[in-house]
Amino acid sequence: MDKIRELASKRAAVIFTKSSCCMCHSIKALFYEMDQDSRGIEMAVTSSTATRKYGVLHLGCNPCVPAIFIGGQFVGSAKDVISLHVDGSLKEMFINAKAIWF
Repeated sequence: MDKIRELASKRAAVIFTKSSCCMCHSIKALFYEMDQDSRGIEMAVTSSTATRKYGVLHLGCNPCVPAIFIGGQFVGSAKDVISLHVDGSLKEMFINAKAIWF
C-alpha cells in the first residue's frame, strides 16, 4: 500500500487504470475535458500488479480500477468521481491540488 501512495503522490491526479476497462476510459475522458493532465498507471499483468491491486482494494476501491487519487489523497472509484463532478466538488479538488488553474 505504501507503493500505491508513493505513486499517487507524484502528480496532482493519478488514475490506476486498465486498458480494457470502459469506466477507466470514461474517467480519463472526463479529466481531459476538464483540462486536467492526470497520470494513468496501467494495472496490466506484471509482477507488481498483484501488489498494486491489493493496495487499491485495501483502500476500499472495489473494483480495483479505476482508482483515483487527487492531491495524493484517495478519492475513490468512478462512481465517486462522477458524484463529485455532478455536485461541483471535483473542480474544487483539482484547484486545491493545483491540478488546474481556474
